[in-house]
Amino acid sequence: MCGIVGYIGKKEAFPILVKGLKRLEYRGYDSAGVALANAEGNLNVYKTKGKVSDLEAYCVDKDVSGTVGIAHTRWATHGEPSSVNAHPHYSESKSLAIIHNGIIENYADIKKNLIDKGVTFRSDTDTEVLVQLIEYVRVKKDVDLLTAVQLSLHQVIGAYAIAVLDKNDTNQIIAARKQSPLVVGIGDDEFFLGSDASPIVEYTDKVVYLDDGNIAVIRKGEELKVVSILNEELSLEVKTVDINLGQIEKGGYPHFMLKEIFEQPECLTNCMRGRVNVEADHVTLSALIDYRRQLLGAKRIIIVACGTSWHAGLIGKQTIETMCRIPVEVEYASEFRYRNPVVTKDDVVIAISQSGETADTLAAVQLAKSKGAFIYGICNAIGSSIPRATDTGTYIHVGPEIGVASTKAFTGQVTVLTMFALALAEAKGTISYDDYLQTVKGLSEVPQKISEVLKSNDKIADLARTFTYARNFLYLGRGFSYPVALEGALKLKEISYIHAEGYPAAEMKHGPIALIDSDMPVVVIATHNAMYEKVLSNIQEIKARKGRVIALVSKDDNTISNIADETIELPDTLECLEPLVASIPLQLLAYHIAVCKDKDVDQPRNLAKSVTVE
Repeated sequence: MCGIVGYIGKKEAFPILVKGLKRLEYRGYDSAGVALANAEGNLNVYKTKGKVSDLEAYCVDKDVSGTVGIAHTRWATHGEPSSVNAHPHYSESKSLAIIHNGIIENYADIKKNLIDKGVTFRSDTDTEVLVQLIEYVRVKKDVDLLTAVQLSLHQVIGAYAIAVLDKNDTNQIIAARKQSPLVVGIGDDEFFLGSDASPIVEYTDKVVYLDDGNIAVIRKGEELKVVSILNEELSLEVKTVDINLGQIEKGGYPHFMLKEIFEQPECLTNCMRGRVNVEADHVTLSALIDYRRQLLGAKRIIIVACGTSWHAGLIGKQTIETMCRIPVEVEYASEFRYRNPVVTKDDVVIAISQSGETADTLAAVQLAKSKGAFIYGICNAIGSSIPRATDTGTYIHVGPEIGVASTKAFTGQVTVLTMFALALAEAKGTISYDDYLQTVKGLSEVPQKISEVLKSNDKIADLARTFTYARNFLYLGRGFSYPVALEGALKLKEISYIHAEGYPAAEMKHGPIALIDSDMPVVVIATHNAMYEKVLSNIQEIKARKGRVIALVSKDDNTISNIADETIELPDTLECLEPLVASIPLQLLAYHIAVCKDKDVDQPRNLAKSVTVE
């Protein structure tokens, strides 16, 4: 949600800021803006509702000069999407400009207090309250900008990543974070600021990830300084970012989502590299070596996640319970954090998040940690908040995921959970040697099998045209395929705006069957597994009510293929690995239906890639 970009150096800032905003468009937003400090001592703010391209058009005849600037894409929380509510926000005197990610929870009280003191507000946002507070404190106490920011943040309850420009000191940016990500890039006599590394990697691979409570003082011609809210100077840890520019560009594909679907064979190979050996007969995870005692001693595993990551967790639950014989619970992080859960020091909590910044998941981690649980993180974004908050974990290493609707991160998460289950089961002695070898070998073959499924892309694109008319979809699966049905339905909802629901196939009789008619497409995952005959019966129930069935079937299936209206063949694989293969055609189906409906596939309405607020 929301994107922050900043630049201070010798180059013109505006082109760098706009390009950076475009790199952050995947995060989801409804307005964009920029603040520029130039050599004449002007602090110019330009902002507009809509896309970054709308901001560019708005600025065509504006003064966009200056080598210092901050820019923002906003996802509305307080106040409707509009140019007035867009960031940056001026202070009352227009001496300060601020951009902000996060939510100031006590903004209403602060705003009332400032209004009582005569401060006038222009917008409905919580962000303007903060910049007005900073200016009020600076004037009232006659302090410099850094001190004013520190004193103001002492009064703030909530989450924030902020950057502030001062008209009276145009060679400085003050940036601070709490529970919302912020990265400083270090170049050659220049600095960059970003919500993540994607707008920075084009210019430098050296970054500093700010921790909660950190305030960066970024001055032209000086070394980067990081202090605490109490003004204690902190040491810097400069890290090297392992992202290349090609990973965040489309590479000839019409959309990032399609590119990322097709990247999955390579991504899962990368995910397994160094973890599944070349003979494909052993899995090694460093976390299982370094924290063997804690993981083997777990009496229970609790998986916390949101959205697509929660679906991956449901698959992980079945895999871990089957192989490791240990109880696993899967919780929505947003519910877990508020329901006073029973968590003990004998529990292992696995937190799953693509971005590593999901606010509810991070809060769930902190809650579980406070109760003594051992925390294991599964994330994609290196250096993000959740990996830094956990005891150990595993990166999925699938590369930056730009499309808002997750694809390769989902299969990466499932792959890591499968490797975790295998490594833990081997250590616990709860899996036979033959089953272990067979599953490791099967996992190593998944990338090649996904490549086979991707050959069905043209067929699925044709199929999608047939079902573009639909207003509702039902997705059915059993066992390991039930979470895949949930994920398939979510993908369709996210990018095509068609209502879709995922159900365990047997539960259809307990309500959803009332919806079945000739206008209701039903997607059924019906491969040759232990419940094939049961799923076949469910399909017959649908056809008896004139439902239209799209079935995912095993190769050479002659039974369901003769009943279903449409079929998509999948290569055979072990039942516990089927989700990795079966999810691919459902991603493609959602993608092509959305394209047929002329939807914005990469940036669906109202959604954000990194959900950094509750």
